[in-house]
Amino acid sequence: MNKIAEIFTSLDYGPAPESADVALAWLAAHDNTFGHFINGAWTKPGKTFASENPANGKKLADVTDGTAADVDAAVKAARAAFPKWSALSGYQRGKYLYAIARLIQKHSRLFAVLETMDNGKPIRESRDVDIPLVARHFYHHAGWAQHLEREFPEHVPYGVCGQIIPWNFPLLMLAWKIAPALAAGNTVVLKPAEFTSLTALLFAEICDKAHLPKGVVNIVTGEGDTGAAITGHPDIDKIAFTGSTEVGKIIRRATAGTGKGLSLELGGKSPYIVFDDADIDSAIEGLVDAIWFNQGQVCCAGSRLLVQESIEERFIEKLKKRMSTLRVGDPLDKAVDIGALVAPVQVERVRDLVKKGVAEGGQLYEPDIDVPGGGCFIKPTLITNVSTANTVANEEIFGPVLVEMSFRTPEEAVALANNTRYGLAATIWTENVNLALDIAPKLKAGVVWINSTNNFDAAVGFGGYKESGFGREGGKEGMVSYLKAKWEKELKPFVAATPKAAKSANPLDDAGGVDQTAKMYIGGKQARPDSGYSRPVHGPNGALVGEVGDGNRKDIRNAVEAARVALGWATTSAHNRAQILYFLAENLEYRADEFAARIKAQTGEDGAAEVAASVERLFAFAGWADKYDGAVHNPPQRMVATAMVEALGAIAILAPPSRPLLGSIALIAPALAMGNTVVLVPSERSPLSLTDFYQVLETSDVPSGVLNIVTGESKVLAKTLAEHDGIDAIWFAGDAETSAMVEKASAGNVKQTWTSRGLYYDLSDKAKFEGDYFLRRATQVKNVWIPYGA
Repeated sequence: MNKIAEIFTSLDYGPAPESADVALAWLAAHDNTFGHFINGAWTKPGKTFASENPANGKKLADVTDGTAADVDAAVKAARAAFPKWSALSGYQRGKYLYAIARLIQKHSRLFAVLETMDNGKPIRESRDVDIPLVARHFYHHAGWAQHLEREFPEHVPYGVCGQIIPWNFPLLMLAWKIAPALAAGNTVVLKPAEFTSLTALLFAEICDKAHLPKGVVNIVTGEGDTGAAITGHPDIDKIAFTGSTEVGKIIRRATAGTGKGLSLELGGKSPYIVFDDADIDSAIEGLVDAIWFNQGQVCCAGSRLLVQESIEERFIEKLKKRMSTLRVGDPLDKAVDIGALVAPVQVERVRDLVKKGVAEGGQLYEPDIDVPGGGCFIKPTLITNVSTANTVANEEIFGPVLVEMSFRTPEEAVALANNTRYGLAATIWTENVNLALDIAPKLKAGVVWINSTNNFDAAVGFGGYKESGFGREGGKEGMVSYLKAKWEKELKPFVAATPKAAKSANPLDDAGGVDQTAKMYIGGKQARPDSGYSRPVHGPNGALVGEVGDGNRKDIRNAVEAARVALGWATTSAHNRAQILYFLAENLEYRADEFAARIKAQTGEDGAAEVAASVERLFAFAGWADKYDGAVHNPPQRMVATAMVEALGAIAILAPPSRPLLGSIALIAPALAMGNTVVLVPSERSPLSLTDFYQVLETSDVPSGVLNIVTGESKVLAKTLAEHDGIDAIWFAGDAETSAMVEKASAGNVKQTWTSRGLYYDLSDKAKFEGDYFLRRATQVKNVWIPYGA
């Protein structure tokens, strides 16, 4: 009785262990050794490596290290299964996804325990968060399978999808990848992380129990070389990767020029912003979830705490007190808050970064709490007195380490929050809804949580900006990542007309003795080329019809700077952007005869139809400017998630060699309509139509820097633009070799790309290009989670 009275007085937790027996029995049934799951069957184990429990270092099983031959066998199985699987009705595919969801629920406790043993996360998180979300994703995408044709008309699956997932949410990341891929009609080759392969292998059994057709899902385990074999396999049509930014850049370079679809969900350094009117106790409880959920091994962890200066001292005092109550221990104990990091190598990495942060001036705080020995455990850690230059304020630590800074004004909070190369998530804590909704659109992050954190749902897209990657997982925007326009599979190579030899290299010979060399257009003004050189423009018969400036790296630098200064264009109302596009169309039509004559001089073709099509295209996207908008998602939580369609930022556009006017207008119109600023390189062969366009811009109220035009050699300027960190996306219409170069060079800051890869895109086709084909590529979706109710 005295003991019971003592417990009621102290309120200390007692042990609440979860039994591991069922999971151990499942492992034993496989002799604790696994091959791959290929074409609906288990392969004989090959060379293996150990999968260990990070809480105690004990080996759980031996897992096969996949070879290139294993990956090839899996890809062949997926390719063989694709025709029949994609030919099934959406209803039929949906039934399989529904069956998988039901079986996951039926075996939810086994999945949760196995996940905790293999990964080290607390059983409460596996049981109450991860596994229910896994089932939810398969239920949700069962519905997408059935409604696919209605919601995505004239779209088709990619084919075989190669998917590589990380170790922090092993089964949940699998569900995020496999569910939409199967719903869309793709087949899959998936590689789980080498540290945490076991629940993926259990999922393979679920596929078998659901009678999923052979080859539709293939699980190949292995280390880095196995993943490289997947990304480099020529018969894989799309790659989906979640993991570090460094590896994401490697994959971007490896897939450049292949035509593979690519979505990347990469690292983060997410801000957690607390204003002085916030409910401090609630904000601290949210912060516990933001940074110490899953030991901080979360790509969107709120690892950068930004507290308003007026409450900083009180907030930190309360936070330290709360940290002292956190329990670190056996992840299978249901009363434990923080489990084990995934592996010793991760422990060392976290400790090394903490040491570096302290050496650079940070003040370290760790609560005086017990930590078990013999496993990969680290105390919850807080580092204060941190400057923006400190390593721990910039690098993703991926551990239970919180870095704190203060701010005085909302403007400073936004500046600090956006002072990172990442852009995955952000949290805002304030009782002022007007302040929250003012700040949320200003944050460069794909997900923003208001008075909450780490909310996820299958109906709400998740993904980042900048070096956090591109593409979305979940919701309608996530389905788009696994589909492509049907007509894209039917494109033919572009065959350029062979220009005749130039009749004259001297502009005075054909220009009547008057020099009419066109300048650049940068920052709302005409500017001479930095190089001091010009390029001749010849007509179809080889006669000289004019000259333009030969742009170089400095001209691009100036144009990009002007485009970034003008990024406020995105905050201009959609109505006003529409009006300016209408003005452009109106003024272009007013000078239609002049532009038609210029097209004829450059190409020999009747330019009247092209000018008319350009005017119509400007009208089309003026009409879209205030109509291509977002949605309000309805997740199961008492929250709404507003999907805000936002501009990408500064887009570099290199127009195709054909159609001197329409080739540029068809690309810049959707970009400008959505609020992007543009650096345009017009047709290298026939640029005069766009240099004439300067005067149209100057009479149409286009703000300075919104559209900048640099003439010159496309291949040279494309490389400079692709490598430029001030460019957020790049579109290139041209040959396959330069397309590959653009995609590879874009990896530096993981900018989004669209390239024609040497194929012929008939930009005059209104059915294809007056709608969302380029609108989708000119925008990204930010999901803002807003709680409601008492």
